[in-house]
Amino acid sequence: MDPETTDPAGRGTWLMEAARRLAAEAADLGAMLLVPWNAWQVAIAAGLFALAWALRAAVAPGLHGWMRARSGWPRWRLRVLVLVHKRLRLIFYVLLLWATVWMMREVTWPSRSWLLAILADLATAWLIVAFATRLIANGPLRRVVRYGAYAWVTLRILGLTDEAERLLGRAAIEFGEVRLSAWMVLQGAFLLALLFFVARVIARQSAARLYANEELSPSMRVLSVKLLQVGLYGAAFVIGLRAVGFDLTGLAVLSGAVGVGLGFGLQKVVSNLVSGVILLLDRSIKPGDVISIGETFGWINSLGARYVSITTRDGKEYLIPNEDLITGQVVNWSHSNDFVRLDIHFGTAYANDPHTVRRVAREAAAGIDRVLEDRPPVCHITGFGDSAVNYVLRFWIRDPAGGITNIRGNVYLALWDAFQANGIAIPFPQREVRILEGSEIRTRRADA
Repeated sequence: MDPETTDPAGRGTWLMEAARRLAAEAADLGAMLLVPWNAWQVAIAAGLFALAWALRAAVAPGLHGWMRARSGWPRWRLRVLVLVHKRLRLIFYVLLLWATVWMMREVTWPSRSWLLAILADLATAWLIVAFATRLIANGPLRRVVRYGAYAWVTLRILGLTDEAERLLGRAAIEFGEVRLSAWMVLQGAFLLALLFFVARVIARQSAARLYANEELSPSMRVLSVKLLQVGLYGAAFVIGLRAVGFDLTGLAVLSGAVGVGLGFGLQKVVSNLVSGVILLLDRSIKPGDVISIGETFGWINSLGARYVSITTRDGKEYLIPNEDLITGQVVNWSHSNDFVRLDIHFGTAYANDPHTVRRVAREAAAGIDRVLEDRPPVCHITGFGDSAVNYVLRFWIRDPAGGITNIRGNVYLALWDAFQANGIAIPFPQREVRILEGSEIRTRRADA
């Protein structure tokens, strides 16, 4: 182990020496830029940047209007145009730098354009990084990778990678036998970002194939995609840490302690995660099923790791914890099949023929579009009430996702129309009041 990294006095001496070297190199750079031809190159570079700025101001509005007229193009092509529009100044600057370098090398010595060539290499590398990092969909991750790549290509082109690596390698902290340097952190962040990006691309492509596989049930597709994502991201994390030389032994001990803490402090979260896996394995519910839990009725939109998304008929989306679906009573209207039987209770007057009432009720229900013909409606007498003969009308549908209340309302309306057309009366409760002899009311009426 380097004594300068463990001895505070040695570390301070090393930092002072590094500061002196940086000051000396800065002084040398300033003196170098004062050389006539180098100063001319700096001036030319500044003038080219101003020219690129002016060209961008002149071309950008017209390009923007032309892009708006291409709204029918594919989305990927429009995204490329937007990126070109945003980086138009840098594109012009790269083209102007390389054109100037080529002309100066043709008319004078290469030593008089070496600084412009370095600037052209830097600008080209930054432009490539700007375009390449747009492939990363995650915004924070894209910015980290972009600025890290800017720093790396700059050091690479300037030939300062070895010095930067030594400087960052000496800036380290220690935890027992584990030494964590700034260079290791930067390497790990870059590799993890790259591996996560690759894992994300593979996961997306594989998920699209799994979702398109009709041989798998919807719940197995969701479970397969979740397991694939966990496996890919977990492998990317482990590979990234091992690639930079990070010892995973201490991480295993730490993860065990964190796991115990999670078991006590996040019991509900862990319970929902485990319940989500159980729901995916036993396939009791799946995306597209129509369920009712408590007062919530709707169809399953998606199965998440912690909750199930249920969309109701009124457009509301409920997030039901997975644990509630495991421990509570759930009505799955489409678990084994899509057939659902609905009952409607009504009553008619005693003066109406029950045989006619049953026939008219069956025909009225059969005339509704959503009522199944291969499972015809039936109507039964359920009892003789105080003022009506009570019936139950039963019919079948196979699209509960289309709503239950609306089909009941349509059948009730059809019954009303059919009863009106056939002279069938729907009675209402009637009471007969008798005034007894000698009562106070009878006496008052007699006196009056």
